[in-house]
Amino acid sequence: MAASCVAVLALALLLPVLLLCAWKRGRQAGASAHVVVVVLGDVGRSPRMQYHALSLAQSGFSVTLLGFYNSKPRDELLQSDRIQIVKLRELPSLGAGPRVLQYGVKVLFQAVYLLWKLMCTDPAAYIFLQNPPGLPAIAVCWLVGCLCGSKLVIDWHNYGYSIMGLVHGPRHPIVLLAKWYEKFFGRLSHLNLCVTNAMREDLAENWCIRAVTVYDKPASFFKETPLDLQHELFMKLSHTYSPFQSCSAPSDPSVERSAFTERDCQSGVVRRLHGRPALLVSSTSWTEDEDFSILLGALEKFEQLTLSGDSLPSLVCVITGKGPLKEHYRHLISQKHLRHVQFCTPWLEAEDYPLLLGSADLGVCLHMSSSGLDLPMKVVDMFGCCLPVCAVNFKCLHELVRHGENGLVFKDAEELAAQLQMLFLKFPDPDGKLNQFRKELRESEQLRWDESWQRTVFPLVTHK
Repeated sequence: MAASCVAVLALALLLPVLLLCAWKRGRQAGASAHVVVVVLGDVGRSPRMQYHALSLAQSGFSVTLLGFYNSKPRDELLQSDRIQIVKLRELPSLGAGPRVLQYGVKVLFQAVYLLWKLMCTDPAAYIFLQNPPGLPAIAVCWLVGCLCGSKLVIDWHNYGYSIMGLVHGPRHPIVLLAKWYEKFFGRLSHLNLCVTNAMREDLAENWCIRAVTVYDKPASFFKETPLDLQHELFMKLSHTYSPFQSCSAPSDPSVERSAFTERDCQSGVVRRLHGRPALLVSSTSWTEDEDFSILLGALEKFEQLTLSGDSLPSLVCVITGKGPLKEHYRHLISQKHLRHVQFCTPWLEAEDYPLLLGSADLGVCLHMSSSGLDLPMKVVDMFGCCLPVCAVNFKCLHELVRHGENGLVFKDAEELAAQLQMLFLKFPDPDGKLNQFRKELRESEQLRWDESWQRTVFPLVTHK
């Protein structure tokens, strides 16, 4: 209770100062060429907002990017002379008192802290805000916009209240309050972007919010990885992760070998190993909207099929990402004793992740969407690398994955196991379904983020 009173007192003392500061700053000129991008989360794990910042900078705007700095963003962001990153700090856990009180104190702290940080930045024409998380960011950014004359642009990735509902239940008072908050303050924005047509229709029908669909598109660096770069990545990862290490040392000391490739150090020629394992990749935030027990169950069935004599390869399953449930699933994985499936759960550098996707044989997506209205960006990135995908089905997935055309859709471990068996039978088969999907992706001439952004977002921020 004392901590809550302190936070309220701090807010009461700080607001008059900020209002006076805002009155002065609101009269400053030169805001039209400046945009503030706000992520009340880890900037390094928010690729879409990084892309917004880069696109704005490339279009002539100066950009201030506010967010937590737990993971390194892309080098292009760090090297741009038009982008300034302002690091936010997280409130340490109180470790005492009811959870509701702890959450309330955290929200109050974030509100005051974000308000102070925004008021200390140069006046901006627009404030771009990622939602979720939007509590308390939507209200704070709206207030700063009112004080400084900035227009609030909300980029709806999902509904925050629906994610909270996975933990607390959809009828929990906190979830209902979060839904009211999101709906009320969401209506106060000037512009709204969203990730699917289904979300655009839902916002219009249920919340009276008009939004523009801006599909996630792969950035230009998501592409197939040349074989020599694949080998370099595999050798780099082999120093830390045993599944990338060769099972046998080459007889020729001038040959360098990973689990998948080898290079003649004299000629520099790289080739894929005969009988190599297949590389399966999935990425995750390790949250409640992704059930990795489906993948584990499917791989156990795949193991049984391999032992029964089917012409199937061994698998290296790489699951990248950070998140709250990572240790839970790592414990489950450690209890699996599979002879033909190896697991690896790394956190990759930003520049290595596209290289891994471009080197893999199959991607698996277990994102089920708490609202049923957002699409998994990981599949977009995989498609950019011409990587075939198996994805768990949900309401609007058809806007991205067309079953049997550019990938496969499954509902449970049984279906996924059957798809793995079909795709990897006689691997690597140049005439198999896996290569057919890859050929389809190569020929689809996918639209990239920069071109899509110029078509959809740029006209909105340059319209007078």
